[in-house]
Amino acid sequence: MEEVIYDVVIIGGGPAGLTAAQYAARSNLKTIVLDKSPTAGALAFTDKIENYPGLPEPISGKELLDIFREQAIRFGAEYVETQVIGVKLEGEIKETYTMDKTYKSKSVIIATGAMGRKPTIQGEKEFLGRGVSYCAICDAAFFRGKTVAVIGDSEEAVKEAELLTRYAGKVYLLAPSARLKLPDDHPVPDKENLEIIYNVIVKSINGNEVVEKVVLKDRKTDEERELPLDGVFVYLHGSRPVVDFLNFAVDLSDEECIITNSMMETNIPGVFAAGDVTCVEVRQVVIAAAKGCIAALSADKYVHHRKRRRLDWSKSKG
Repeated sequence: MEEVIYDVVIIGGGPAGLTAAQYAARSNLKTIVLDKSPTAGALAFTDKIENYPGLPEPISGKELLDIFREQAIRFGAEYVETQVIGVKLEGEIKETYTMDKTYKSKSVIIATGAMGRKPTIQGEKEFLGRGVSYCAICDAAFFRGKTVAVIGDSEEAVKEAELLTRYAGKVYLLAPSARLKLPDDHPVPDKENLEIIYNVIVKSINGNEVVEKVVLKDRKTDEERELPLDGVFVYLHGSRPVVDFLNFAVDLSDEECIITNSMMETNIPGVFAAGDVTCVEVRQVVIAAAKGCIAALSADKYVHHRKRRRLDWSKSKG
């Protein structure tokens, strides 16, 4: 089978990544978007958007993101829902690693957003890799037949819990709210080995060499109880740039955002970044989309060895 080498791999399917995909694909670059989840980003969590240019009436963030994605695919971009776990960015051909495949490309655009977080639960940092995980598809097999918990109430957390039910003997979904944040077309999962516990805060993750239990606090009654576990998968969100998978492959600021110039170029030739993962002072959808456009223009220049960026993207002139 002939090896596929893309012109550009775009990591992240938010407004920056999908705008970059539209411009890259429309310029006939062989383009693929690797997106952890279409519902995991900041825009997907937004209930109502009314200040994005061109919207005749307010729509949900998820609806706007669906439009972005459909446009990118219509222009020829491939879209794959998968989690990127590492990269190799030096050299002429870049490599992007997921659990099941390695994607090779001439250029890479990083657009993973800023929903990351530092460990905030007592014991979370100490037991990372010893029962605490942020990637179900990466680590589910290690918990075959065991008891695990997923912390979170988003669609992403629900999907990860459903995946874990294929491996673990028992899965708890520990939701900090009174209901799961699911779209209307995604029913509450009904799995024999899945139990959802609502309105609880995980106060601590405890154990000796590995995770053994968590301490839960009921948000209504303030009562605390222990829940014996073998593993904990954390799907809470913050506002830090998502750069863990890079392992410092590109230059980061003290705030761990990706440093770029005005054309979204990083310190590595052929590697670009756009959106909230970069060192932006204002986080708005329209700005992320604009930065994604610039990243695609720069990637096109790099791939085709142009001295100047091609700024006229229309197919014909009137």
